[in-house]
Amino acid sequence: MDEPALYLIPVTLGDTAIDRVIPPFNNEIVTRLTCFIVENVRSARRFLKKCDPSIDIDSLTFYELNKHTDKSRLAEYLSPMAAGTSIGVLSEAGCPAVADPGADVVQLAQRKGYKVVPLVGPSSILMALMASGFNGQSFAFHGYLPIGDDERAKRIKSLESRAYSEDQTQLFIETPYRNHKMADDLLRICKPSTRLCIAMNVTCDDEYMVTKTIGAWKNSLPDMQKKPCVFVLYKG
Repeated sequence: MDEPALYLIPVTLGDTAIDRVIPPFNNEIVTRLTCFIVENVRSARRFLKKCDPSIDIDSLTFYELNKHTDKSRLAEYLSPMAAGTSIGVLSEAGCPAVADPGADVVQLAQRKGYKVVPLVGPSSILMALMASGFNGQSFAFHGYLPIGDDERAKRIKSLESRAYSEDQTQLFIETPYRNHKMADDLLRICKPSTRLCIAMNVTCDDEYMVTKTIGAWKNSLPDMQKKPCVFVLYKG
Protein backbone atom coordinates (compact mmCIF):
# COMPACT_ATOMS: atom_id res chain seq x y z
CA MET A 1 0.00 0.00 0.00
CA ASP A 2 2.20 2.81 -1.29
CA GLU A 3 -0.40 5.56 -1.57
CA PRO A 4 -2.58 5.80 1.55
CA ALA A 5 -6.21 4.98 0.84
CA LEU A 6 -9.55 5.02 2.58
CA TYR A 7 -10.87 1.46 2.16
CA LEU A 8 -14.64 1.03 2.36
CA ILE A 9 -14.98 -2.50 3.74
CA PRO A 10 -18.37 -4.25 3.54
CA VAL A 11 -19.37 -6.50 6.42
CA THR A 12 -21.84 -9.36 6.70
CA LEU A 13 -25.54 -8.47 6.91
CA GLY A 14 -26.15 -10.90 9.75
CA ASP A 15 -24.63 -13.97 11.32
CA THR A 16 -23.39 -15.17 7.94
CA ALA A 17 -20.17 -17.02 7.19
CA ILE A 18 -17.48 -14.62 5.96
CA ASP A 19 -16.57 -16.75 2.94
CA ARG A 20 -20.18 -16.74 1.75
CA VAL A 21 -20.33 -13.00 1.07
CA ILE A 22 -16.88 -11.43 1.53
CA PRO A 23 -14.14 -11.95 -1.14
CA PRO A 24 -10.70 -13.18 0.04
CA PHE A 25 -9.14 -9.97 -1.31
CA ASN A 26 -11.01 -7.99 1.35
CA ASN A 27 -9.40 -10.07 4.08
CA GLU A 28 -5.98 -9.35 2.60
CA ILE A 29 -6.68 -5.63 2.91
CA VAL A 30 -8.12 -5.96 6.42
CA THR A 31 -5.06 -7.78 7.76
CA ARG A 32 -2.76 -4.99 6.51
CA LEU A 33 -4.68 -2.14 8.15
CA THR A 34 -4.09 -0.79 11.64
CA CYS A 35 -6.62 2.07 11.72
CA PHE A 36 -10.39 1.78 11.33
CA ILE A 37 -13.32 4.21 11.33
CA VAL A 38 -16.32 2.22 12.54
CA GLU A 39 -19.97 2.69 13.40
CA ASN A 40 -19.64 0.53 16.51
CA VAL A 41 -16.31 -0.55 17.99
CA ARG A 42 -17.58 -3.75 19.59
CA SER A 43 -19.21 -5.16 16.44
CA ALA A 44 -16.25 -3.99 14.33
CA ARG A 45 -13.82 -5.91 16.55
CA ARG A 46 -16.04 -8.98 16.28
CA PHE A 47 -16.14 -8.76 12.47
CA LEU A 48 -12.37 -8.30 12.17
CA LYS A 49 -11.82 -11.33 14.39
CA LYS A 50 -14.07 -13.36 12.07
CA CYS A 51 -11.98 -12.19 9.10
CA ASP A 52 -8.72 -13.25 10.77
CA PRO A 53 -8.84 -15.07 14.14
CA SER A 54 -5.12 -14.39 14.63
CA ILE A 55 -5.48 -10.61 14.33
CA ASP A 56 -4.18 -8.62 17.34
CA ILE A 57 -7.29 -6.56 18.01
CA ASP A 58 -5.74 -4.62 20.89
CA SER A 59 -3.01 -3.25 18.62
CA LEU A 60 -5.55 -1.57 16.32
CA THR A 61 -6.82 2.00 16.46
CA PHE A 62 -10.58 2.61 16.23
CA TYR A 63 -12.43 5.87 15.61
CA GLU A 64 -16.19 5.66 16.20
CA LEU A 65 -18.44 7.36 13.65
CA ASN A 66 -22.19 7.28 14.21
CA LYS A 67 -25.12 9.66 14.73
CA HIS A 68 -23.61 10.82 18.04
CA THR A 69 -20.22 11.77 16.56
CA ASP A 70 -19.21 15.43 16.45
CA LYS A 71 -18.65 16.10 12.73
CA SER A 72 -15.81 18.47 13.58
CA ARG A 73 -13.75 15.43 14.63
CA LEU A 74 -13.74 13.84 11.16
CA ALA A 75 -10.56 15.63 10.11
CA GLU A 76 -8.87 14.11 13.16
CA TYR A 77 -10.09 10.66 12.10
CA LEU A 78 -8.34 11.05 8.74
CA SER A 79 -5.10 12.42 10.19
CA PRO A 80 -3.25 9.05 9.86
CA MET A 81 -3.60 9.36 6.06
CA ALA A 82 -1.54 12.55 6.10
CA ALA A 83 1.24 10.42 7.61
CA GLY A 84 0.88 7.78 4.90
CA THR A 85 -1.31 5.30 6.79
CA SER A 86 -4.35 3.74 5.11
CA ILE A 87 -7.66 3.51 6.96
CA GLY A 88 -10.58 1.08 6.76
CA VAL A 89 -14.22 2.12 7.15
CA LEU A 90 -16.70 -0.39 8.60
CA SER A 91 -20.49 -0.08 8.83
CA GLU A 92 -22.72 -2.00 11.24
CA ALA A 93 -24.03 -4.06 8.32
CA GLY A 94 -23.46 -4.19 4.57
CA CYS A 95 -21.67 -1.48 2.63
CA PRO A 96 -20.22 1.58 4.38
CA ALA A 97 -21.39 5.02 3.23
CA VAL A 98 -24.69 3.62 1.84
CA ALA A 99 -27.53 4.50 4.23
CA ASP A 100 -24.70 4.87 6.72
CA PRO A 101 -22.86 7.73 8.50
CA GLY A 102 -19.60 6.67 6.83
CA ALA A 103 -20.58 8.88 3.90
CA ASP A 104 -19.48 11.93 5.89
CA VAL A 105 -15.87 10.78 6.22
CA VAL A 106 -15.78 9.65 2.57
CA GLN A 107 -16.93 13.11 1.51
CA LEU A 108 -14.12 14.68 3.52
CA ALA A 109 -11.55 12.28 2.08
CA GLN A 110 -12.66 13.19 -1.44
CA ARG A 111 -12.38 16.89 -0.64
CA LYS A 112 -8.86 16.39 0.65
CA GLY A 113 -7.87 14.45 -2.47
CA TYR A 114 -7.27 11.13 -0.71
CA LYS A 115 -7.66 7.87 -2.59
CA VAL A 116 -11.00 6.16 -1.82
CA VAL A 117 -11.35 2.43 -2.55
CA PRO A 118 -14.77 0.73 -2.22
CA LEU A 119 -14.45 -3.04 -1.79
CA VAL A 120 -16.92 -5.66 -3.02
CA GLY A 121 -19.48 -6.99 -0.56
CA PRO A 122 -23.17 -7.50 0.21
CA SER A 123 -25.69 -4.68 -0.22
CA SER A 124 -29.19 -5.57 0.96
CA ILE A 125 -30.59 -2.73 -1.18
CA LEU A 126 -29.14 -3.96 -4.47
CA MET A 127 -29.77 -7.62 -3.67
CA ALA A 128 -33.42 -6.84 -2.88
CA LEU A 129 -33.72 -5.00 -6.20
CA MET A 130 -32.12 -7.93 -8.02
CA ALA A 131 -34.55 -10.42 -6.47
CA SER A 132 -37.69 -8.29 -6.87
CA GLY A 133 -38.13 -8.64 -10.62
CA PHE A 134 -38.77 -4.90 -10.84
CA ASN A 135 -37.19 -2.17 -12.98
CA GLY A 136 -33.43 -2.22 -12.43
CA GLN A 137 -32.84 0.60 -14.93
CA SER A 138 -34.54 3.25 -12.81
CA PHE A 139 -34.84 2.98 -9.05
CA ALA A 140 -34.64 5.14 -5.92
CA PHE A 141 -33.71 4.35 -2.34
CA HIS A 142 -35.45 6.48 0.29
CA GLY A 143 -34.04 5.16 3.57
CA TYR A 144 -36.54 5.44 6.42
CA LEU A 145 -40.01 6.82 5.77
CA PRO A 146 -41.66 9.25 8.24
CA ILE A 147 -42.96 7.75 11.48
CA GLY A 148 -46.08 9.92 11.80
CA ASP A 149 -49.18 8.30 10.30
CA ASP A 150 -50.24 11.24 8.12
CA GLU A 151 -46.74 11.98 6.81
CA ARG A 152 -46.06 8.32 6.17
CA ALA A 153 -49.32 7.87 4.27
CA LYS A 154 -48.48 10.86 2.07
CA ARG A 155 -44.98 9.51 1.38
CA ILE A 156 -46.24 6.02 0.53
CA LYS A 157 -48.81 7.46 -1.87
CA SER A 158 -46.11 9.65 -3.43
CA LEU A 159 -43.73 6.70 -3.91
CA GLU A 160 -46.49 4.56 -5.40
CA SER A 161 -47.36 7.40 -7.78
CA ARG A 162 -43.71 7.66 -8.89
CA ALA A 163 -43.59 3.92 -9.50
CA TYR A 164 -46.43 4.31 -11.99
CA SER A 165 -45.71 7.73 -13.53
CA GLU A 166 -41.92 7.33 -13.81
CA ASP A 167 -41.75 3.53 -14.19
CA GLN A 168 -39.34 3.66 -11.25
CA THR A 169 -38.74 1.06 -8.54
CA GLN A 170 -39.01 2.48 -5.01
CA LEU A 171 -36.95 1.02 -2.13
CA PHE A 172 -37.06 1.85 1.57
CA ILE A 173 -36.37 0.34 4.97
CA GLU A 174 -37.80 0.38 8.47
CA THR A 175 -36.55 -0.19 12.00
CA PRO A 176 -36.95 -3.98 12.43
CA TYR A 177 -39.41 -3.77 15.33
CA ARG A 178 -41.72 -1.61 13.17
CA ASN A 179 -41.68 -3.84 10.07
CA HIS A 180 -45.21 -5.10 10.58
CA LYS A 181 -46.57 -1.56 10.98
CA MET A 182 -44.88 -0.63 7.69
CA ALA A 183 -46.31 -3.67 5.91
CA ASP A 184 -49.80 -3.01 7.31
CA ASP A 185 -49.63 0.61 6.12
CA LEU A 186 -48.56 -0.49 2.62
CA LEU A 187 -51.43 -2.97 2.40
CA ARG A 188 -53.89 -0.33 3.60
CA ILE A 189 -52.70 2.56 1.41
CA CYS A 190 -51.52 1.07 -1.90
CA LYS A 191 -53.60 -0.21 -4.81
CA PRO A 192 -54.30 -3.96 -4.77
CA SER A 193 -52.51 -4.30 -8.13
CA THR A 194 -49.31 -2.54 -6.98
CA ARG A 195 -46.45 -4.97 -6.45
CA LEU A 196 -44.39 -5.28 -3.28
CA CYS A 197 -41.23 -7.29 -2.68
CA ILE A 198 -40.28 -8.03 0.92
CA ALA A 199 -36.56 -8.86 1.21
CA MET A 200 -35.78 -10.08 4.72
CA ASN A 201 -32.57 -11.28 6.38
CA VAL A 202 -30.71 -10.95 3.08
CA THR A 203 -27.77 -13.42 2.73
CA CYS A 204 -28.67 -15.17 6.02
CA ASP A 205 -29.70 -18.82 6.33
CA ASP A 206 -33.38 -17.84 6.63
CA GLU A 207 -33.23 -15.33 3.75
CA TYR A 208 -36.70 -14.46 2.42
CA MET A 209 -37.28 -12.56 -0.84
CA VAL A 210 -40.83 -12.72 -2.18
CA THR A 211 -42.77 -10.50 -4.61
CA LYS A 212 -46.58 -10.35 -4.66
CA THR A 213 -49.27 -7.80 -5.42
CA ILE A 214 -50.57 -5.80 -2.48
CA GLY A 215 -53.83 -7.70 -2.80
CA ALA A 216 -52.07 -11.06 -2.65
CA TRP A 217 -50.04 -10.04 0.42
CA LYS A 218 -53.18 -9.53 2.50
CA ASN A 219 -53.46 -12.28 5.12
CA SER A 220 -50.15 -13.80 3.98
CA LEU A 221 -47.42 -11.59 5.48
CA PRO A 222 -44.37 -13.40 6.89
CA ASP A 223 -43.13 -12.95 10.44
CA MET A 224 -40.92 -9.86 10.16
CA GLN A 225 -40.54 -9.09 13.86
CA LYS A 226 -37.03 -7.77 14.59
CA LYS A 227 -35.70 -8.97 11.22
CA PRO A 228 -33.94 -6.49 8.86
CA CYS A 229 -36.13 -5.90 5.81
CA VAL A 230 -35.98 -3.96 2.57
CA PHE A 231 -39.35 -3.03 1.07
CA VAL A 232 -39.45 -2.69 -2.73
CA LEU A 233 -42.49 -1.11 -4.38
CA TYR A 234 -43.37 -1.11 -8.08
CA LYS A 235 -46.32 -0.56 -10.36
CA GLY A 236 -48.81 -3.30 -11.11
